[in-house]
Amino acid sequence: MKQIKFLMLAMMAFVASAMFIACSNDDDDDNGDKGSAPTTQSNYDRYQQAVNETVNKQKKSNKVILLVAFGSTWEQAYDTFDKVVDDYKAQFSGWDVYLSFSSAICINNARAGENVDPKDYYDPEHWLTAIGQAGYQQVVVQSLQVIPGEEYRRVRDSYVKDFMNNRNGDFSDEYMKSLDRQVVVGTPLMAEESDAKTLATTLNNEADIKAAVSQGIVAFMGHGNPEGYDYYGGNIRYLQLESYLRNISQNYYVGTVDMDETYAEDVLSHIKGGRYDYTVGAMGYTVNYERNNVKQAQLFVLMSIAGDHAHNDMADDEDEESWYSLFNADGIATEAYETNFTEACWKKYKSGEEYIPGLAERSAVRKLWMNHTSEAIARLGTDEALSTPTTAPEE
Repeated sequence: MKQIKFLMLAMMAFVASAMFIACSNDDDDDNGDKGSAPTTQSNYDRYQQAVNETVNKQKKSNKVILLVAFGSTWEQAYDTFDKVVDDYKAQFSGWDVYLSFSSAICINNARAGENVDPKDYYDPEHWLTAIGQAGYQQVVVQSLQVIPGEEYRRVRDSYVKDFMNNRNGDFSDEYMKSLDRQVVVGTPLMAEESDAKTLATTLNNEADIKAAVSQGIVAFMGHGNPEGYDYYGGNIRYLQLESYLRNISQNYYVGTVDMDETYAEDVLSHIKGGRYDYTVGAMGYTVNYERNNVKQAQLFVLMSIAGDHAHNDMADDEDEESWYSLFNADGIATEAYETNFTEACWKKYKSGEEYIPGLAERSAVRKLWMNHTSEAIARLGTDEALSTPTTAPEE
């Protein structure tokens, strides 16, 4: 994995702005970046003020949707996030919509600028504080993660829980009481096994993917979570997605960057007729593969955006360990970029170029995330919404 430029940028960002403590150097969804705390209280207050000013200027409603992505350091990804926000504003016209990055290093690198103008993104804690101080009465925090893994759980169990517990004492008891059962968290793209089945159908209906799988192998590269943690509900979604895709065509395969047994080498082994057993706890998940003699493949990224993992770990022809290099070295003529992505590009620099589309660049996939948001909104005011400690019944 190509880490050098991001370590350099992180150091530049730290020296230039001393903004956040960075604890990871990946930049795509479902990663393990742990930290987004500012380095000093004065910085904390300064960035809180900036978010407050943004909310005060843009607030039009008492209802808000906070989109939470891991983040990225690529211009293409920034454009993707802009498109997601635009779609949300159009679909949920009565709601204010904001976007947050949960990765400290992505926030730092965006602020430092990477061959693009610097941009300010902020972490969910700052956004939720500003949302509360602005007096919003209904709050939806929507995860833009792909699986219910490490990053999603951090959003749900840390940021949102701290907000509902009024951890920093930013809000009055009266306001916290008003939020009782008026805050919900929208789930990731593949929150349930049924979502994996829906996503398989949706991806197979995409024109560029359908064309590729009719001509040869299609291999999706997701991120994954490290093994050894309680992420059963996350990692297994990749295996379930692959199973549903292979019910459609035996040319589909799914692997990850960060998950035992599903690296590129494992995917190649499966293509050639291997077998693997995936076991978590007492439950086993076994998939048998028949030999695939197809010698042509197209790689697709299974992440919300196409960032460092897509362009380097998947597509880099100069990296011997990239998926592109490993597939080609194994005798499979493989492409990672494509020219037939059919959706209209919203930035002129993309037009006519070889391209890697992220999941969130596909309108049909964006709709799946928005469906989860609609489901979350339907839970507002019910026992399925979150309770505040000031009004929750005693156990």
